[in-house]
Amino acid sequence: MTEAEAQELLLLNQRLLDSIAAKDWPTYAQLSVPDLTAFEPEGAGQLIKGLAFHRFYFEPLTEPPVTQQSTMASPHVRLMGDVAVVAYVRLIQRRNPDGTLATLAFEETRVWQRHAGQWRHVHFHRSLPTASR
Repeated sequence: MTEAEAQELLLLNQRLLDSIAAKDWPTYAQLSVPDLTAFEPEGAGQLIKGLAFHRFYFEPLTEPPVTQQSTMASPHVRLMGDVAVVAYVRLIQRRNPDGTLATLAFEETRVWQRHAGQWRHVHFHRSLPTASR
């Protein structure tokens, strides 16, 4: 794997995280395959299939918005032909409507697959850090 390939995947992954933070559904859907699969805390131990479950979290709330940004800490990229795995700890910094600040951490692994020359997000696993359980 070249440094350029690793950098491209890290930039795409950051774009995906930024779309989540901004609740930018069109970008998230563009970067993901329609049959995306996931294990995440919101799924209560179930394998989530498809984008409908995720779209719910992009819908606007009636309360004031929360400002947040995501940072990938210690990212690692593994390229296996037309498949790549990006693993990292995601730090989410939040500014709540009342001005309070909070930082959340999640262990994340995202799987990308090259489709017709473009990388698409096909699976992810997100969990609370082992140290915080």
